[in-house]
Amino acid sequence: MNKQDFLTALEEGLRGLPREDVEERLAFYSEMIDDRSEEAGSEGAAVAEIGPVADVVSQIMEETPLARIVKERVRPKQSLRAWEIILLILGSPIWLSLLIALSAVILSVYVVIWSVVISIWAVELSLALSFFVCLAAAVFFIIRGEGIKALFALGCAFVCAGLAILFFFLSMAITRGMIKLTKKLALKIKTWFAGKEKN
Repeated sequence: MNKQDFLTALEEGLRGLPREDVEERLAFYSEMIDDRSEEAGSEGAAVAEIGPVADVVSQIMEETPLARIVKERVRPKQSLRAWEIILLILGSPIWLSLLIALSAVILSVYVVIWSVVISIWAVELSLALSFFVCLAAAVFFIIRGEGIKALFALGCAFVCAGLAILFFFLSMAITRGMIKLTKKLALKIKTWFAGKEKN
């Protein structure tokens, strides 16, 4: 793939973003290809170093704020006529309530995802605190001379410590997974607003 093919595919992939953003990215990648061509020896090698166009488009979409994409999509391409404005006002109870419902659904998905993460970390914290409480109870029972109870509390402390360590790694893995999931959801929402839903 040469420079022009790359830039044409990039421009096509970024359709739906604000025009000034697209032109800025095209200029950036054009300059990058020129710089790398001098080092790599050819345009094709420079384009290959950058990577697939789809990856570049995904990265740009992730970096672009959703508000800019929405603003670009809802901006009318021409001025509205009087009858269009009247229809928008009369239809506002329907489209406004649907917009609010869609926003509430998207927000609730994020809340549910992160409430799972918070719940798992709460379990992790409670296990860690239980370790210290059981350890303190073991010391208390040793001071009182109750060896069996002290041994039981010490065993509970070690069980809580083991579960806390296990849950720490589980919590980290789930948190990383949820971060990836929310990034993918945000990218899907952005591409949907940009009108470039991928097949």
